[in-house]
Amino acid sequence: MLKRLDHVEIIPRDFERSLAFYTDVLGFTVDHRYPITTNGLLEVAYLVRNGAGIELLKSGRTLPERPPPEYSGYRLMAWEVDDLDAVLAQLARKGIKPTWGPRVTPDFKRAEIPDPDGNSIELRQWLKRPRALAG
Repeated sequence: MLKRLDHVEIIPRDFERSLAFYTDVLGFTVDHRYPITTNGLLEVAYLVRNGAGIELLKSGRTLPERPPPEYSGYRLMAWEVDDLDAVLAQLARKGIKPTWGPRVTPDFKRAEIPDPDGNSIELRQWLKRPRALAG
């Protein structure tokens, strides 16, 4: 049935700004980028890192502002990191600060950063990995 998460699709308010954030700040590479003409969309950029993908979709329409912090729907994407403190220090040098955390528990360290549109990105360092996630 399901094998693994293939990619997350995001329709940013500013396509080029988000493309720069995901490539320059988070280290994704552009696998492919091409124009499309589907449902008011103009372009797709497929970004990859460590076997996971983010598909940025450029809209030809003006998009509404993001709703308040908690609402029904997409909440965040989560990325595992080896050393949360080092990652947060690296992001701070690029002007990115956590919007939440870091929180430290006996099992994990966790923080959240925003993308350019305020979408939350969780960063998690497992200190004691759940058996269900063990490789």
